[in-house]
Amino acid sequence: FPSILKGKKLLLATESFGPVNGVSRTTLNLVTYLRSKGVDVAVVAPEISTGSDSTHVGTTNTNPDHIEVRLQGYPLPYNPELSVVYPVRLSQLYARTFQGPPDLIYLASPASLGFQVLLQLRQQQNPVPVLLNFQTDLSGYCEILFPRPLDHWAVWVFRSVQGYLFRHPSVRTVFYPSLFVRKYLEKAGVQDGKMMNLRRGVNCEMFNPAKRTESMRKQLAPNGELILTCVSRLAPEKGFEFLSEVVKKLDERGFAFKLLVVGGNKNLEVVKKIKDMFGHLNDEGKVTFTGMLKGEELARAYAVGDLFLHCSITETFGLVVLESMASGVPVIARDEGGPSEIVADGKSGYLVAPQDLETFVEKVLKLGNDAQLREQMAMESRKMAEDATWEKINNRVAWKLAEALEHQPCQQPAQSNNAIPSYSWLFLSPELRGWLISLIVDMRLVGGLGIIVGVW
Repeated sequence: FPSILKGKKLLLATESFGPVNGVSRTTLNLVTYLRSKGVDVAVVAPEISTGSDSTHVGTTNTNPDHIEVRLQGYPLPYNPELSVVYPVRLSQLYARTFQGPPDLIYLASPASLGFQVLLQLRQQQNPVPVLLNFQTDLSGYCEILFPRPLDHWAVWVFRSVQGYLFRHPSVRTVFYPSLFVRKYLEKAGVQDGKMMNLRRGVNCEMFNPAKRTESMRKQLAPNGELILTCVSRLAPEKGFEFLSEVVKKLDERGFAFKLLVVGGNKNLEVVKKIKDMFGHLNDEGKVTFTGMLKGEELARAYAVGDLFLHCSITETFGLVVLESMASGVPVIARDEGGPSEIVADGKSGYLVAPQDLETFVEKVLKLGNDAQLREQMAMESRKMAEDATWEKINNRVAWKLAEALEHQPCQQPAQSNNAIPSYSWLFLSPELRGWLISLIVDMRLVGGLGIIVGVW
C-alpha cells in the first residue's frame, strides 16, 4: 500500500452508498479498505429514500473518522433507491467534509452528483485531481427505457456529456470494468492514456459453496426440482422479459425447475409489472421472489442454486455473476457487457447471443440434465472467482490515487480561470466581479444538471 496516501483527505462522491446494488457494494468495499489503511475518506451520496418526507440533509458523523454527507435529490420513479441530486455547490461539499478542499476526489459511477462535481471543477484554475470509476451504463438504460427515436438521441446526449466532462485535465484516471465499456469511452473521446481496466473483486469467504443448505433446498424444491437463480434489482432494463420467456419455454418442455429471484424495488408498480411477466408460473409456485437480501441470507440464496441465469444486457461488469461463481454455481448469460469477460464459455458456464432465446433455453436444458458437467463447471467457477479478491482490486486503485497525488496540479488556461471574460472594468469592483462569477457558475451548474435531469 502506498505510504503517501496515509493521512490524506479523499472526497468520495457516489450516486448510491450502502447495500443497494453491485456498484454501491463495490464502493463500500473500497471505502472500508482505504480507511483501514489510514486514508481520511469522506463519503458524499444522495439521501436514501425511506418513503417518508424526511428533509435530513446534514452530515452523518457519529465517528469523526468516518465522515458521511447525504444530499437531497429526486427519487427515480422506476427505482426510488436512486436519486437525481439537486444542485449543490462544490464549495459546500468541501466545507461539510474537510472544511476545505481535499487532496483527491474519487467519483463512483458519476451521474447527477458526479457530473455536478466535474462541471464545477472545470471552472477552477487549480482543480483537485480526480479519479473516476465508470460502472453504470446510463446510455444503455436510455436505449432500453426511451421509445424510438428518442433512445438514440438520449444515448448521444449522455455520451457527449460524459466525454466532455471526462476529457478534462483534472480527470487523471477513468477506471472501466470491461472491453465493452472501453469501446464506449473511446466513442466518447476519452483519452487512451487515462483509461485503466479495473475488474471487481468478490468476497470468497462470504460467497462460498459451503453456504448451501439442504433444508433451504427442500423448502424451495421439495420434489428435487432444479433450482435456477437470478439476483438482480427488479427493473425494466434488467432483462426480466427475456428471463420470463426462458422459463416459460422450459415449462412447456416439461423441465422440472424452481426459479428463485432475489432482488427488489421500492416502486411496487415496477415489482408487480415484473412479477406479471411470469404469468401462471407464479400461481403454480414455480417462481419465488424473495425481495432484497443481504449478508448471509444473500450468500445462502446464491449457494442454494444449481444454475445462475443472467439475462441483463446493460451490465458494465456484473458483480452478481462473479458472486454466483464464487458460490460454486455455473452461469448462463447473454453475451453482452461485462459478463462476457467473466464467464469462460464452456468452462464456468455458457455465453449466448443476446437475442438467441432458443439457444439460451438449450443451454439450461443441457446443464440441467447433466449433473456431472454441472459439477465440473461449478468447480471451475469457484476456482476462477478465487483469483479476484477485493484486496488486489482495491490496492490497484490505491496506487493510481498515489500516482495522481504525486503529479503536479493541472492548471486551466488563463482565459477560463474565472468562468467569465476578464473585462478590465470588472476589476474595479471585486464585490461585483465575485457576485457575477458566482451567478454564472450557478447558471452553468443548473443548466448542465437540467440536461441530465431532462434525459433521466
